[in-house]
Amino acid sequence: MKKMLSCADYAFPLLSHDRVMRLIKLLDLKAIDLGVFEGRSHVSPSEIAVNPRQNGQELLTKLQEADLSVADIFLQTGPKVTIASTNSPDKKVRDSNRDVFKSILEFSRTIHCDHLTGLPGVLHPKSSFKQDWATACEETAWRVEIAKAHNITYAVEPHLDSIIETPETALRFAQEVPGLTFALDCGHFVFQGIAMEDIYPLLPFTSHFHARCGSEGKLQCAVSENTINFKEVFHRLHHLNYRGYTCLEYVYIDWHQCNRNDNISETLLLRDLIKSF
Repeated sequence: MKKMLSCADYAFPLLSHDRVMRLIKLLDLKAIDLGVFEGRSHVSPSEIAVNPRQNGQELLTKLQEADLSVADIFLQTGPKVTIASTNSPDKKVRDSNRDVFKSILEFSRTIHCDHLTGLPGVLHPKSSFKQDWATACEETAWRVEIAKAHNITYAVEPHLDSIIETPETALRFAQEVPGLTFALDCGHFVFQGIAMEDIYPLLPFTSHFHARCGSEGKLQCAVSENTINFKEVFHRLHHLNYRGYTCLEYVYIDWHQCNRNDNISETLLLRDLIKSF
């Protein structure tokens, strides 16, 4: 399996976007994962939605100058996962999310990106699990289909504090939303003490892989502390004829203390580890 590596631009939020691109290129990588998080990324969905084609053309010029392509766009429509969630009980919010999603699809095509990741949704205090689940499935199915019509693969990331924070619920979600794929980050499960053997069944649904080190109780950690069996993951992906990107996805946020690492050094160490398999 040829490993196609990218790096998340949101690994380096304190740098200007131009400098982030240059840095990723200096790390000997050819692709970038673009974080589009409302209020907390270099580019935000509300800004893109004003004129997705023009904004896309402007970014494409910068990408070409940096000699980078875009492996994935990671869309989060709210500053927190509980705000403007995919499965919001408020229909006005869901309608707004759909409008934003359509603009991101146009933006994606403009910058020649054929993979888009979003979040599955969360549990809401005033809703039942059944209703939250049904709405998450409905909205995600809509995204899968409209993305497919634009020749774009849509994935969700199963994550902590989401409606699919375990492998079992993630599998059920994929079974109820035909065509859905995952942007898989094993760390969200390993953090909870879930065994790697329970995560492997998600690999056949995976179209994008988030690689960063983690261990039980540590959502993000140094390579030297890592307990995620990346070697076995890539062995299995090889036998599944995986053709997607692997994003080196160290992040810098205070959520679960994901701001305690030297992201440049750990990205380099993880890059070389993955290349060694």
